[in-house]
Amino acid sequence: MTFSIDFQIRYGEVDLQGVVFNAHYLAYVDHCVDQWLRSLDVLGGDSAWDIMVKKASVEWFGPAGIGDVLTLRPRVSRWGNTSFDVTVDGAVGERAVFQAVVLYVGVKLGTKEPTPPPDAVRAALSG
Repeated sequence: MTFSIDFQIRYGEVDLQGVVFNAHYLAYVDHCVDQWLRSLDVLGGDSAWDIMVKKASVEWFGPAGIGDVLTLRPRVSRWGNTSFDVTVDGAVGERAVFQAVVLYVGVKLGTKEPTPPPDAVRAALSG
């Protein structure tokens, strides 16, 4: 089953051009990925594994404005030893609005020490 989350664009999220202000896209992506990982039960709880953002990029394809419903769909697009990329596609209906790629590094909870994801995490995110 593919995870998705919807955001209805609010007045305070648009700029003078009437489109979503660019910085909001990364906030949407952050919330989307957090909710996705929590829905799979791979963050929080008794896990000693956590993630940190190392890099994020966003490519825009078209605008989203007030009242539009922006649907985000995350997926792991690359696995490394301790890192992985999550690609998040954002669309209004069938119209592509943006694509973000976020490079996460797995760390031991409460530290900045890189660590590989547990096998269960890799399996959950690859399914």
